[in-house]
Amino acid sequence: MEVRIEESWKKLLQEDFDRDYFLHLRNFVKSEYRRTTVYPPAKNIFRAFDILPIHKVKVVILGQDPYHGDNQANGLCFSVNPGVDIPPSLKNIYKEIEQELGGSIPKSGDLTHWAEQGILLLNATLTVEAHRAGSHQKKGWEEFTDSVVEKLSKRMEGLVFLLWGSYAQKKGEVIDRNKHLVLSSPHPSPLSASRGFFGNGHFRKTNDYLIQSGKSPINWFPSPQSI
Repeated sequence: MEVRIEESWKKLLQEDFDRDYFLHLRNFVKSEYRRTTVYPPAKNIFRAFDILPIHKVKVVILGQDPYHGDNQANGLCFSVNPGVDIPPSLKNIYKEIEQELGGSIPKSGDLTHWAEQGILLLNATLTVEAHRAGSHQKKGWEEFTDSVVEKLSKRMEGLVFLLWGSYAQKKGEVIDRNKHLVLSSPHPSPLSASRGFFGNGHFRKTNDYLIQSGKSPINWFPSPQSI
């Protein structure tokens, strides 16, 4: 099946694109975009992949669903379009970065600059009907993104996987801990951040590991000029 996605990912995932489950998923998603409002915009469904060829991946952050509010989702987990209010979970992520590493919390919730530095911001489900959280779950996306995680674990070495919350941790069970750094904690949502997300040290630990692996660390906060 022909899927528009960055070329290195297309080669890695072609066997998934040719499987029956993905054909059914594709037909469902296409019909949903015709029938109603779906987020993110269709051109951004594979944006996390299109920004970041496989060989440039250094860190993987696993989310669950795209945001379902108007103009929020931009194809990257935890990220929203410029000018949109920063969601509560991302506010807590920013607070933890500030606590660990210092710097000025950005005014924007757009995490494109993370993706451009090597962070795959991967939601388990890549589409959602507007204002209906979880509406595209169990349609095939989870199988697809499970395959992405498993293939990254097998094909790559020295990645950092950030697994926040029980959902991401279950999805990360296939990751080879002997080859990669896996950091787990409660989710950054207001319901759970105080139970172990705050103080988890993940952002400093990620950069320390990348430096030890001979890779450049992540600049978690953009320069003031780019905010």
